[in-house]
Amino acid sequence: MVKDLDKLLKNIDVKRVVGDTQREITELVQDSRKVTDGSMFVAVRGVNVDGHTFLDDVAKKGVAAIVCEEMPAVPAAGVTYVVVENSHVALARLASAWYGNPSSQLKLVGVTGTNGKTTTATLLYELVRLLGYKAGLLSTVRNMIDTREEPATHTTPDHLTLNALLAQMVEAGCDYAFMEVSSHACDQHRIDGLTFAGGIFTNLTRDHLDYHLTVDNYIRAKKRFFDLLPATAFALVNVDDKVGMVMTQNTHALVKTYSLRGLADYKCKIIEEQLDGTTLNLDGTEINVLFTGRFNAYNLTAVYGAARLLGLDRDEVMVAMSRLTPVDGRFETIAAPQGFTAIVDYAHTPDALVNVLDTIADILSHTATGRIITVCGCGGNRDKGKRPIMAREAVLRSHTVVLTSDNPRDEEPDAILDDMKAGLTAEQLARTLVIADRRSAIATACRLAERGDVVLVAGKGHEPYQEVKGVRHHFDDREEIRKILETLK
Repeated sequence: MVKDLDKLLKNIDVKRVVGDTQREITELVQDSRKVTDGSMFVAVRGVNVDGHTFLDDVAKKGVAAIVCEEMPAVPAAGVTYVVVENSHVALARLASAWYGNPSSQLKLVGVTGTNGKTTTATLLYELVRLLGYKAGLLSTVRNMIDTREEPATHTTPDHLTLNALLAQMVEAGCDYAFMEVSSHACDQHRIDGLTFAGGIFTNLTRDHLDYHLTVDNYIRAKKRFFDLLPATAFALVNVDDKVGMVMTQNTHALVKTYSLRGLADYKCKIIEEQLDGTTLNLDGTEINVLFTGRFNAYNLTAVYGAARLLGLDRDEVMVAMSRLTPVDGRFETIAAPQGFTAIVDYAHTPDALVNVLDTIADILSHTATGRIITVCGCGGNRDKGKRPIMAREAVLRSHTVVLTSDNPRDEEPDAILDDMKAGLTAEQLARTLVIADRRSAIATACRLAERGDVVLVAGKGHEPYQEVKGVRHHFDDREEIRKILETLK
């Protein structure tokens, strides 16, 4: 693929150009290691690395053009320098132009919020495919080009990968695309240059403060997605969340709401729920779904509202929703021959953990003996402030808690566990088990369980690995549960 530099520059705000713009570009890159002869390098300031430190190196590799926020001290001969205010914004718009503005050829819907992004985006993808449409998905769990799966490494891919995947969806004949929009992606301008048909806000609770530092910054990052939506798009927000309407204060999009508690454009009420399904009254119609929990009722209401705003037939949507199945690692149930139920859930924030535990407690309240045994940990190199909160919420809502490792990353597991234990009283600590090895922790919880109990293994959900010191070792909570159940027969 070859593009004219002068045409590419029409898509970005340029402060200054040094050099010839009448030249061809063979490749657009943001990784200095991938620079080749004739390519354009965009120097972005990342969390750990600043691309501007590599300007001299890429110039020696035959780069044709460099997009940067600051000129190098000594510009290289034969290189065209394009100075911009914000390299992230420039890269997003260049990436979209490079791939032929693929988002404008799709009905693209973004989903943002702390919890529920993966489930909502995935269910929308599954729903439209059940209705006979081709669709794409960009999520934490997987990326789909209609029926073809591509590996997912980030909640929202980088600027270039994102547009490349959207272009593949267009080429595959997809009508729709659904994507998770992370707060990092909003803050780093990865979604700039995309054309959205709609945006969904699920909820907002404490998360990613290791990056955003304050909750206000986190809110502003999420809100930026809605600020960018065009007048032709819809903004569907959870009005039960206290910042739901804050998200739409400056949006140009058509604002619509959904709720389980009050007045809204799309309303839902839980009629009856069990561990393997729920009866809902959704938009005035009773429907049985294979999902459990108030949080999933919210997700399904968002899915329904978005489907209707996309112009899909109401009755067809209702039928398709009754056929939808839970997303991997999201309240995924495993029935034990011994009579208890194991649940694997991605809950890795205090609010998500509370939601899952409260759901289990509500269902067990109809039984005489069911107990909750919770296995949970916290990830390393992430927000340390939520660690004692997670432990406290788990203990308050469980009969027994086993604190263990999640993805320790570069931290020592015992240090993370110490942070979690700091949130517990002496009495709470006395009835809490601490087992750093996650495999042993899961096995212990299952051995403690009796008929009618529920074992919740929280934090990793769909993840098939455990990250330790920069290495991802194969580890799947669901596999571990099934292995221990075999030994208990």
